[in-house]
Amino acid sequence: MPESAPSFELLPGAAESPVLLHVPHSARAIPQDVREGILLDDAALGLELDHITDAHTALIAERAAGLAGVTPWRFVNRLSRLVVDPERFPDEREEMLAVGMGAVYTRTAHRGELRAADTDPEPLVERYFRPYARAMTEAVAGRLAATGRAVVIDVHSYPSEALPYELHGTGPRPPVCLGTDAFHTPAELREAARKAFAGCGETGLDSPFSGTYVPLEYYGRDRRVSALMVEIRRDTYMTEPGGPAGPGLERLAGALAALVNAL
Repeated sequence: MPESAPSFELLPGAAESPVLLHVPHSARAIPQDVREGILLDDAALGLELDHITDAHTALIAERAAGLAGVTPWRFVNRLSRLVVDPERFPDEREEMLAVGMGAVYTRTAHRGELRAADTDPEPLVERYFRPYARAMTEAVAGRLAATGRAVVIDVHSYPSEALPYELHGTGPRPPVCLGTDAFHTPAELREAARKAFAGCGETGLDSPFSGTYVPLEYYGRDRRVSALMVEIRRDTYMTEPGGPAGPGLERLAGALAALVNAL
């Protein structure tokens, strides 16, 4: 993608909406100078992107925003998570460091080599991760200032069969997995999501993925910021691993819009 293109985008919603749909992993774009630090050839990189990208989740969020009674705000990553993963902790708190997938990945989804093991993550963290984190913090602050609360809904997808990088891939893989946080996910938010997605098949909690994204400035500190991760199993709306979307996408967008309406 052109160097001048934005690496993320805040798409405004209604002034009175507290809801921020966060889409961190939907893009495949990698700037050329970042691509040069990736060891895979083009074919292998394309396959890696098929496996690791939450394909079509930006479209699900866009369609949901259009269907919602009060338009939510959307914060969309326009770069691949292979550039930086904005949802990781940027330090030793990140459990995915164990498989080479901290803020800057050095290993692939199949635990192969993506970057040199001694890659210094700091240049990419400074260039992409910190600006993203600041912008998300400002987006949440905007919702707090306007409405007195902020609700971050993380929109993700995951493969129907576990990939080798998954640390908790042996548990249930329901059509919709809700990732929760003990501090930031109140029971009413969790139950609203269960109700909204009831028509999309079984809805599970925290398996195979748990937790949710809250900017570090608010994380564990401010209960006015609530958050939930919506993980959609890919075979329910697309051809895996990286193929086109199918009719399930519209049903899921409608369910996400119903959740937004309930908030």
